[in-house]
Amino acid sequence: MPTLQPQFETRCLSSLVKVFADEELQSAAYHAASALQGEIYSFQVAYRSQVHLPFSLAVTSTLQEGIRLSSVQLVPAEFPNNPNHDGDVLRDTPGLYPDLLVPVPDSGMLKAIPKQWRSIWVTMEVGYDVQPGSHAVSIVFVDTAGETLSSETFTLTVLPAALPEQKLLHTEWFHTDSLVVYYGLEVFSERYWEIVESYVQTAVAYGCNMLLTPIFTPPLDTEVGGERPTVQLVDVWKNGESYTFGFERLKRWVEMGNRNGVKVFELSHLFTQWGAKHAPKIMGTVDGSTQRIFGWETDAAGEAYQGFLAQFLPELVGFLKENDLLNRTYYHISDEPTFEHLASYSSASLWVRQFMGDVPSLDALSDISFYEQGLVQTPVAANNHIEPFLERGVEPLWTYYCCSQYEAVSNRFLCMPSARNRILGLQLYKFNIAGFLHWGYNFWFSQYAKFPIDPYRNTDAHYAFPAGDPFVVYPGQEGTPLVSLRLEVFREALQDMRALELLGSLIGREQTIALMEEGAAEPITFASYPRDEAWLLACRERINAAIGQAAASGVKVEQ
Repeated sequence: MPTLQPQFETRCLSSLVKVFADEELQSAAYHAASALQGEIYSFQVAYRSQVHLPFSLAVTSTLQEGIRLSSVQLVPAEFPNNPNHDGDVLRDTPGLYPDLLVPVPDSGMLKAIPKQWRSIWVTMEVGYDVQPGSHAVSIVFVDTAGETLSSETFTLTVLPAALPEQKLLHTEWFHTDSLVVYYGLEVFSERYWEIVESYVQTAVAYGCNMLLTPIFTPPLDTEVGGERPTVQLVDVWKNGESYTFGFERLKRWVEMGNRNGVKVFELSHLFTQWGAKHAPKIMGTVDGSTQRIFGWETDAAGEAYQGFLAQFLPELVGFLKENDLLNRTYYHISDEPTFEHLASYSSASLWVRQFMGDVPSLDALSDISFYEQGLVQTPVAANNHIEPFLERGVEPLWTYYCCSQYEAVSNRFLCMPSARNRILGLQLYKFNIAGFLHWGYNFWFSQYAKFPIDPYRNTDAHYAFPAGDPFVVYPGQEGTPLVSLRLEVFREALQDMRALELLGSLIGREQTIALMEEGAAEPITFASYPRDEAWLLACRERINAAIGQAAASGVKVEQ
């Protein structure tokens, strides 16, 4: 519908557009799409006023109960990207970038700021029981006098087929110590558990079915000689060279994960990052007092720590067996080892393996030597170093990206177009990737965890990593997370992958991949893929059309 007030304009846009306040809209209007039952679909309505103007929103739709509105808020990016980044960025200047999604209360008023484009994020939860067919969604902007300023209508066609369950294992590393510091919590208080669970619920809702589990305080991004707040789940009592263990808090953690849909638990790293040369911080009770019994001063290959592991790991495996977790658990040795760490990593891996039985190990790395020498059963290859693993036919193969993957490959920095975020779903399907890992669900510290940061003011771990890399959720006032548009788009990538899996079950992988790559200049790889949002949106529509055609022809599809 055309704008009714000349000083107020709106435009319907896809979820792949980032609306900057200080530039004209580049994308054409986007008013229609399709989705599967069980999918969560998002679009945006951008708006701009020439004057200060309070307004409210009204929504009308047959999908009304499943619709949520959020205001897309700007966040600072002082270090947008590394200086040698590629050309596939929206901008590389410091400034305000759209990212934070703040829910719009049902009766809340918003305010248009003069001459700035802003946007409303519209999320539609398409239930498995939603009637197939076209569903119109009308978003009406209303001023304080009750007069309509403008309205936009989006039509979503729901297909008679359901999105299958996610097979990919997906973990976004959850830093509970960030919650402790930001909210001022006592570790393991009831309020701590409430807030932790709220963040787990959100992670699961966005496709995280695997949960980093701090059996000891995770030795991740920690300054050498420094330490992070203690969030150790396993109790330890030391009596001479003998140890006893308590698993009550670990059991509570597992029960929390189970009731919120966590499928797999990943045990935190048993050795320090970047080399496996030391023990993580481990607290224990000695003669009635709690003290650090292992840490940076501990030689990973020394008799003391190896003796501790020889007592602890069998007890841990017994706990996993007792709680039916042997087939739902991975463990970590050390994060991101390089070839120079091969000897120390090998020593650590071989010592631990003898106690862990069939529980598989999982670590992020870039050098295939660790896998070829049998030191890690489940390699997590950086997406810019994954080709040797693909050529070797490694299965199962995982992938990850972080601050170092900023040339050619997919990532989700604030400065990157959302299509570069979402393309990952197609790549995961084509290369039959079993899992995806990212280190920053909510890392609200500076690099090396030297001090906490305010995630509303600093998005780059105090100028260390490209803005957006350290976290995808923001701390809400009530102890619940506020999500980013990057997390919403990443969930769309996972849904694309699931839709491809459904289509592949109907017409075969080869034909599905051929359909997926239509219009691409060359076969899709992790570094080569179409870069524009229009191609990606059209690709998903082709996939949906093929699923719909299969359903119409009588091929049995999930419903």
